[in-house]
Amino acid sequence: MSVWMVRARAPSFIIPITTLRIGNGNGDVKGLRLPLLSNKNWQFQLQLELQQRNEEKKKRQNVTISYTNSSSGGDSASAALELEVNEIRESCKMWKWKGQYSINYLVSSTPNSHPDSPPLLLVHGFGASIPHWRRNIGTLAKSYTVYAIDLLGFGASDKPAGYSYTMEGWAQLILDFLDEVVKKPTVLIGNSVGTLACVIAASGLVLLNCAGGMNNKAIVDDWRIKLLFPLLWFIDFLLKQRPIASAIFERVKQRETLRNILLSIYANKESVDETLVEIIREPANEEGALDAFVSIVTGPPGPNPVQLMSSISIPVLVLWGDEDPFTPLDGPVGKYFSSLPSKLSNVKLIVLKRVGHCPHDDRPELVHEKLLPWLAETFNF
Repeated sequence: MSVWMVRARAPSFIIPITTLRIGNGNGDVKGLRLPLLSNKNWQFQLQLELQQRNEEKKKRQNVTISYTNSSSGGDSASAALELEVNEIRESCKMWKWKGQYSINYLVSSTPNSHPDSPPLLLVHGFGASIPHWRRNIGTLAKSYTVYAIDLLGFGASDKPAGYSYTMEGWAQLILDFLDEVVKKPTVLIGNSVGTLACVIAASGLVLLNCAGGMNNKAIVDDWRIKLLFPLLWFIDFLLKQRPIASAIFERVKQRETLRNILLSIYANKESVDETLVEIIREPANEEGALDAFVSIVTGPPGPNPVQLMSSISIPVLVLWGDEDPFTPLDGPVGKYFSSLPSKLSNVKLIVLKRVGHCPHDDRPELVHEKLLPWLAETFNF
């Protein structure tokens, strides 16, 4: 994970597929938690649920987000205040990018948010979405105005048919969002592939386990990737066959498959709950999700961090989980970032012990403990 202040252009990273919305498999309908009901009374129960939701919504019409429960004890600034996924979704807004694509985003602040401090923009990784930051938004919003965005192709943002996804395209989306919506110099905080898009676009940056590219064809002096290149091209060929791609995608988005993937990339296994599985799974069921998956996996990997970081002069905080199986510290990308603090005075690296590929969700309190002091010191708030 890394954090930067925005207004430059950023690199891209390789990210595992995880994502989107929430349900628990026990009768949830578009985020409404319903008991398993007989055919005779389910409509009545649904009507009651909707009525209650509408009444609650009216009470907080102009409120961005209220965080409710804490996942850790005490009042420390680094404590993780976990938001309900439904609360996040109901607080989101839509912005039209290029006059044609609907982009889902969130704004959260509190009366204590310092008016002169830079806002923060949270950018998720591959397969994820805004709710993946549910354990961070509440804590960060105590001091900063927090924005979070669903990249095109993910979450509740549009997934246009035939669109060719590129890291540069996502970076441009971020830049335009900053220009048209945020309208202030902003600190970008990205995870995995989201970090690369941030690097291309940033003026203040926080990177959480940066990826090497948009997909596994990114080469960062890794002989293993070079050796596997023929296999990767063959996989690309298979994914471009619609029936095969559909079968693979259906398999990937099964609850048990997603749970196993998440367990492999999280060091803190307790963080892999049903909510997380559904955050990744639900958007994958939306129209256009398969096309986005195929386009991203088979498309060009985009620029890698080695090409991009040398031109970055803004403050950069790099937080790296030491148990990341996708971009391990002893791999080419990890070794490169480990060497940066000795070469670039604007880069600070902190290795997080017993943390996986998604530090902000794996061990949020630890991330806040390192991130908040860096923000305060770097931007004098």
